[in-house]
Amino acid sequence: MTMGLLLAGQGIASTIYEAKPERDPIGSKALCMQRDVLDILERVGCGRRLVAEGVTWQMGRTYYRDSELFQITFHDAGLSAFPPFVNVGQDRTEFHLERAVNAEPLIEMHYASPVTHVSEDAAGVAVTAGSESPRRFDYLVGADGAGSTIRKLLGVDFPGRSFNDQFLICDIRAQLPFENERRFFFDPEWNPDRQVLIHPQADSVWRIDWQVPPDYDLEGDQADGGLDARIRQIVGEQDYEIVWMSVYRFHERIAGAFRAGRSFLAGDAAHIVSPFGARGLNSGVQDADNLAWKMAFVLNGWADDPLLDSYEIERRAAAEENLRVAGATMEFLVPQSEAGWERRRRTLEEAVGNPRAREMVDSGRLAEPYWYTESPLTTISVHDPDVMNTPPGTPRPVVPGVLCPDAPCAVPGREDVARIRDLFGRGFTLLVGGDPDWAVAAVGERSDAPVAGHDLTVIEPAGLMRDALGLVTGEAALIRPDGHIAALGLADPTAVAAAVSTVLAR
Repeated sequence: MTMGLLLAGQGIASTIYEAKPERDPIGSKALCMQRDVLDILERVGCGRRLVAEGVTWQMGRTYYRDSELFQITFHDAGLSAFPPFVNVGQDRTEFHLERAVNAEPLIEMHYASPVTHVSEDAAGVAVTAGSESPRRFDYLVGADGAGSTIRKLLGVDFPGRSFNDQFLICDIRAQLPFENERRFFFDPEWNPDRQVLIHPQADSVWRIDWQVPPDYDLEGDQADGGLDARIRQIVGEQDYEIVWMSVYRFHERIAGAFRAGRSFLAGDAAHIVSPFGARGLNSGVQDADNLAWKMAFVLNGWADDPLLDSYEIERRAAAEENLRVAGATMEFLVPQSEAGWERRRRTLEEAVGNPRAREMVDSGRLAEPYWYTESPLTTISVHDPDVMNTPPGTPRPVVPGVLCPDAPCAVPGREDVARIRDLFGRGFTLLVGGDPDWAVAAVGERSDAPVAGHDLTVIEPAGLMRDALGLVTGEAALIRPDGHIAALGLADPTAVAAAVSTVLAR
């Protein structure tokens, strides 16, 4: 649905086929929405609604048994419109996306329409879904989950591994004496040698994840009172209501290809990771944001087919980083050897009184957008090329490839713009420390794509963006439709034109 709405914003029509007869209206599932993903969803009309419905949190606490080991808080490189994380159930995210889809004339939505056949020729893709006859499209995007039918029809493999332990999730309505914060418990006495994760939700609902043994039987646990006892170890003797629950096993897999001719894979169809760190739904939305503008540019004649190859280059790098980070977390949470278990126990015990040992405790590094610093679409900054080697997930300066930071701004004649990121979405954006006309003209020499230039001294006179981007008077920053910085420090038309050619994969 996000992909369809982003394409519609570029004037491209699409059809969504959903195998199920209706949207599942219950369950938190992918709960934790990262602030930059909320920015993407705001571009399709949902971000602020989700923030209003959800629960905002800025702190996470990690415990070993009864001892608090550390706290994490989240910094803001700029003045973002959204909080670092908002907990809102996937059912509500899908509700608002579906409402936006139904209001969009460029999107057809078909439930009870499983795709059964796909074929391709030089002119397009033929798709058979539900009871329809085959229909032809320019492109196909398989965004149909971990068990992706599209991936199987395309013959793309899905290598990886699975973990034996299961995880029990319950959404429980109760009045808990907790702040609105993430709480992670290693080895509490009520779940020894395993983990429990607690997240707040709206309407006094709490998401509780228990790591449980490989042979855990939910029905048996309910029947013999074990589930009630498990819940009461957290909520006490007060009344509670189970809103939704599920048992699942973690997998870590990445598709052998994200592109097969005119077909693409996105979200869980392309990559799955353990949920510690909120890297599932968030990375899937970022897949859609990356692919949508590139597909629209090609369909509108503003770029050529090689631009679409960069989708796999950029998003595979993001998926591999997610697997690396999530895999390290799972190795700590669920060691695969007795030696691993011993290291885990020793680390947790030492962490109670040793700050250096706490740095070795891994309860899940929370999601952040991938920084395309090594993408072939990125023009290396002339100011500090060495920073390109800084590994993802570590603080670094604002450089080409990262998401452009945000700040309040005001554009004459644009009441719909209140901040820098409101400027992004359709074509190229130029942020210039002065008159932008020369830079706009230089973009026009290389591309017919829409381009808007803005004088930062006019729209953001406080200078926050100029400082963040390191722009001196007369220099320009070229921003992609998805908000990632394509190039910085562009001082003349030749440099702008070269950066445009680079970002269009020419």
